Amino acid sequence: MRGNEKQQGGMFSYVSMEERVPADHPLRPIRTLVDQILTTMSKRFDDLYAENGRPSIPPERLLRALLLQIFYSIRSERMLMEHLDYNLLFRWFVGLEMDEAVCNHAVFSKNRERLLNEAVARQFFGEVLKQAQRHLSKEHFTVDCTMIEAWASQKSFQRKDGGDDDTGSGANFHGEKRTNETHASKTDPDARLYKKSHGSEAKLSYLGHVMVENRHGFIVDAMLTQADGTAEADAAILMADAMRKKKHGNRFTLGADKAYDSRDLVTTLQAMNVTPHVTQNNKNRRSAIDGRTTRRRGYAMSQSRRPIIERTFAWLKSVAGMRKVKLRGLEKVSWLFQYAVAAYNLWRIPRLAPTGA
Repeated sequence: MRGNEKQQGGMFSYVSMEERVPADHPLRPIRTLVDQILTTMSKRFDDLYAENGRPSIPPERLLRALLLQIFYSIRSERMLMEHLDYNLLFRWFVGLEMDEAVCNHAVFSKNRERLLNEAVARQFFGEVLKQAQRHLSKEHFTVDCTMIEAWASQKSFQRKDGGDDDTGSGANFHGEKRTNETHASKTDPDARLYKKSHGSEAKLSYLGHVMVENRHGFIVDAMLTQADGTAEADAAILMADAMRKKKHGNRFTLGADKAYDSRDLVTTLQAMNVTPHVTQNNKNRRSAIDGRTTRRRGYAMSQSRRPIIERTFAWLKSVAGMRKVKLRGLEKVSWLFQYAVAAYNLWRIPRLAPTGA
């Protein structure tokens, strides 16, 4: 018998959102982890807000909503608010009641600005890493960086002194020699013209640096810098030094690709009691890595695990939207990058066996 289509909607729902979300939905374990982490961060949230005044959007809801934006590759906060309005799964994850009104996207952005604090992102990243401790390697790590395109056009890259451009629009830049010393972006002054390899296009960019452990590829440290020729080595040394302090000076290995094969970097790492497992670059030069390192079995193992770091970059760019950021300024982009790498770790934790095998 054919059923009748009813156009009139019911006024009440007797099924809670908790019942509507499947028990095996991948967001369930993530929500549990996020609730534990945000509880530990409550004191920091108290310090960010005044004791009196109009109540803001709870910071816990802001951060949960931003996680959804990363996990589901939502391109704007306007669209995120639209999803929160009709998507019961999103409402459940953020903590909104079924009939609770969703704030305007501009109000959401205004409240988010209060959390654009790298210290908040670093603490969130650290708390996520604590949840993943049983899965982490303690002795073998890999470092690399990726180019993150800034939210600025080539036409905004104009001369700092305002010369040779009567209109000030930057439209006639073809054939003009432009460098970071003489030019700067009017849209995002912190962005730098940079290209990752010879023959590729130079773009206004930042550099995102990550260090992963070699067992499962969890990100154990991350930082974002301006794009320049020494940023890769400088960031690798800073992250290696931070890891050395955490390990109280105990030796560990650090793998990297050919771009890190420099005498200064290798000798600095060795002086820090870090074993550099850097890929040799013997093209028209002599590698800083000699046979005393390459003949060891651990070197080959580090090199075989080194490509695991590329999976993090692929996820950050294709899923988390870090291929081209929609924020401007080193501070804001750094906050977003820190939060994105924390989201990557958070996404990975439930996908591993409880034993960490």
